[in-house]
Amino acid sequence: MMQKPEQVRAFEDSYSRARPADYFENMRIFEALWREAVALGVLPGQDPLAGIDHDIRLARILNSVP
Repeated sequence: MMQKPEQVRAFEDSYSRARPADYFENMRIFEALWREAVALGVLPGQDPLAGIDHDIRLARILNSVP
């Protein structure tokens, strides 16, 4: 358990502000996580259309907001 979580949060915030986002580094991380999920058998799912009704409902809600 962290003793001073507010100090850790402040450090994380200042550290992330000091380092600008790097698109290519983020893509490398994403691809590595994707490969790991595929290797573990988590992705792709058994049914590619599983949960599509929820996604469509959410898209309709988000698109209706001005």
